[in-house]
Amino acid sequence: MQKSGRISVRGIVQGVGFRPFVYARACEYGIAGSVQNLGSEVEIYARGERFGDFLAAVSEGPPMSRIDSVDVTETSVDIPDGFVIKKSKSGSFSGMIPPDISICDECIADIFTPGGRYEGYWATSCANCGPRYSIIQEIPYDRERTTMDSFPMCGACAGEYGDSHSRRHHAQTIACPICGPGLRLMDKTGTDVLRDDPIREAAALLDAGKILAIRGVGGFHLACIGESSGELKTRLGRHEQPFAVMVRPGFIDQIARVSPEERKLLESPVHPIVVLEKRDYASHAAISNLHTIGCMLPYTGLHHLLFSHLSHPLLIMTSANMPGYPMITDTGVALVKLAKDADYFLVHDRTITNRVDDSVMRDGLILRLSRGIAPKRTAIDLGPRCILGVGPELNANATIYRGGFAVTSPHVGNVRNPATLEYLQETVAKLRRLLGAEYEIVAHDLHPRFLSTRFAREIAEEQGLTLVPVQHHRAHIAATTRQPCIGIAIDGVGYGDDGTVWGGEIFCGQVPDLIRIAHLEPVAMPGGDLATRFPERMLYGILPEEACLELLRHRGWSDVELGVLAKQVAGKFNVTMTSSTGRVLDAASALLGICRERTYDGEPAMKLEAAAAGGVAEAWEPVFSDAGGCEVLSTRAILATALSRISRAPSGDKNVVRDIAASVQYNVARGIAALAIHAADREGISLVALSGGVVANRAIRETIRAEIARAGLTLVINAAYPPGDGCVSFGQCVWAGTLSAAAGKR
Repeated sequence: MQKSGRISVRGIVQGVGFRPFVYARACEYGIAGSVQNLGSEVEIYARGERFGDFLAAVSEGPPMSRIDSVDVTETSVDIPDGFVIKKSKSGSFSGMIPPDISICDECIADIFTPGGRYEGYWATSCANCGPRYSIIQEIPYDRERTTMDSFPMCGACAGEYGDSHSRRHHAQTIACPICGPGLRLMDKTGTDVLRDDPIREAAALLDAGKILAIRGVGGFHLACIGESSGELKTRLGRHEQPFAVMVRPGFIDQIARVSPEERKLLESPVHPIVVLEKRDYASHAAISNLHTIGCMLPYTGLHHLLFSHLSHPLLIMTSANMPGYPMITDTGVALVKLAKDADYFLVHDRTITNRVDDSVMRDGLILRLSRGIAPKRTAIDLGPRCILGVGPELNANATIYRGGFAVTSPHVGNVRNPATLEYLQETVAKLRRLLGAEYEIVAHDLHPRFLSTRFAREIAEEQGLTLVPVQHHRAHIAATTRQPCIGIAIDGVGYGDDGTVWGGEIFCGQVPDLIRIAHLEPVAMPGGDLATRFPERMLYGILPEEACLELLRHRGWSDVELGVLAKQVAGKFNVTMTSSTGRVLDAASALLGICRERTYDGEPAMKLEAAAAGGVAEAWEPVFSDAGGCEVLSTRAILATALSRISRAPSGDKNVVRDIAASVQYNVARGIAALAIHAADREGISLVALSGGVVANRAIRETIRAEIARAGLTLVINAAYPPGDGCVSFGQCVWAGTLSAAAGKR
C-alpha cells in the first residue's frame, strides 16, 4: 500500500480554502509534507501511514472547490516531518478564481457577537466566504495579488491567518476594524458626515426616506425604502421599470410565494436576485407593476448590519448604472454621475478590480449570469485551439475556451455604446491574463454592424487570428446541446442568414450544421427600431387592416399619422421584416392596451405576461403554410383572433384582457411547439432543444414543454447558462470549436 507520493490537484482550487483544508486533513491523518499553489494546480507532497485516507479526503476538496483531476505519482523528494503551507508559485492556468461568495453564517455570527473582534465590522469574511473575483489582480490567488494587499494584517489577524485551527487559516481576505477596509458616509458633495457609526446613520437616513448610493462587492447600488421608490424612479427617469429589493429574511414570505427550490437559491452561497410571484399581484406596485418581484437576501456583512439598524423590512437595491451600461465602481465617478440621484453615499475604500452585478434567476433558470456564478467554468472538449467568443449586442458577456474548459465572464451589458464596449474589451483582457490564454480563433455574431463584431475583427486583424461568424440563434442552440436535435430559438432579435431580423426559429441537425426548417411568419417592423419602442407600430405591421387602424384612431392617432403608417407598410419604406417571437408579444401587448411605449428592454412582453397571470387560455386553430422550404406559423392569424375577441368585449373588462393575453401566449407557444414536433416527425429526431430570451416567460416555456412531452419527445434547456443572450458567447465558442474540429478531420 502506497504511503507517500506527489499529489497534483487541478481545478478551481484557489480562493476556496483549499490549502488550509489540505493542512487540516494532514493533521487529522498524521501526514507529513507540504501543500503549495501552482497557478490553477495545488501540489502536495505527502507521507504517512494513512496516505490513502488522506488522498481520499483531499480528492473531495472543500465545498467551494471544483476538482477536475487528482494525479498521484511516486516521488524521490525527501519529505521532512510536519506539514507546511508553502508560498505560492506561478504554474498552470487551467483553472479559474471562483466567483464572489456571500457571507457565511459563522461570519454573520461573529459580526453580532458582543465584544468579539469582528463585532459590527462590515467586511468580515473567512476562508469560506467573501470577495474573490471582484478583488483579484493576478494569480496565484494570494493576498498580495488582490486589492487586500493595501491593508496589511494586524497582529491579531496575522495570528488567525497562521492558526491551523481557525477557519481564517490562510484566508486571504481576513480583516478587522483595526487593519481592514473602512467605511465613510458622505453627502453628495463628498463631504464626510461625521458620525461614530456610519452604518447606523445610513440606516437612519434610509428610514427617513433618503436615497443612498452604496458601494458594495462589485459596484454601486442605489438604495431606499419602499416608500421612496417613486422618488427614485422619478430621479432615474425609469417610471415603469421594476426594482429589485433586498428583504429582511423573515419578511420575504409576506410579500411573495417562495417554493423550497427558490428558498434554497435565495440562501445559497450565490444569494442571487430571485424573481418570485407576488402573494398579491397588485401589491408593491410602486416597486414592481408586474405580478412578480425580484428579491434577494442580505449577502454581505454591510447588508446585515444595515438591516440590524433599519426599521423597514425591505430596501430597493438597484444597480446605480444606467441600464445596459457597466457598473459604477469608483467613488469619485459615483459622486459625479449619481449627484442628482443619491442624497448620500456610503462607501468603502477597498478597490474593486472587476465589476460584478447581481445575478438574477427565475424558476431555476439564470436570467443574468454574474455575482456568485461567474466567472463560470464549464468542462467541454472543443479541441486543441484556444477560442474567444465576444458575445452578442444585448446582455453580453465573453467566453474563453482553453484546454478543455470554457470560462464565461460575468454580465457585461448592452454593447451599444463606447463605455460598454470598453468594458467588454477590459473584461476580455483580464480573463485572458488570468487564464494565460492565447487565442487562435475569435467567434462573433453574424451581424456586421455590432460593436462586438468590430471588436472581434480588430483582434483578428491585429493578431492574425481566424474569424468565425456565428448566427445568433444557432449560437443559442449550440449553447444548449451538441447532440442531433430540433432546436427552438425564440427571442426578440437576431441577424438572420437572409439579412432580416429572426427570432422565432426552428432548426434541425447538429452543431455545426443546423438548418433552418421552420419559423414564425415574417412580418413588417415599420420604422425598424421605432416599432420596438412603439409596439402599436408593430401591431399594424402584423395586422395592416382597417380594423387595426380604427383601433389606433380610437386611441388618439391622427389621420395624418395613420396615413403615413399605412403608406409606409404598403410601400415597404424603412420597413424591416422579422420573424421575432418577442415582437409578436410586443404587438399583443399593444393590442390589449397593456403597453403602448417601451421604456425598458422587454417591457411590453413582460407586462403581457403579468396581465395574463391567472387568465384562462383558449385554444385557437393554428394556421401553417410553407415558404422557401420552411414550415411557417401565422402570427397574423393569432393576433387577428385576439383583435376579434377584444373588439367584441365590453370596454374596460380586465378579465377579458387577462384571458386574451393568456390565450395569445398559449397559442404562440403551442404553434411553436407544433413546428418543432412536425420537424421531429419528419426528421426522426427525438431531442428538442429550447433557448432564447422568451424562455423566461413561464407560461410560454411550460406550454412548449407540455406539448413536446405529449408528443413523446425529450426537451432540453441548458439551466447552467441563461436561456437569453447570456449564453451566446459560450454558444459561439461551441460552434467555432466544433467547426474547427470538423474541418481538421477532413
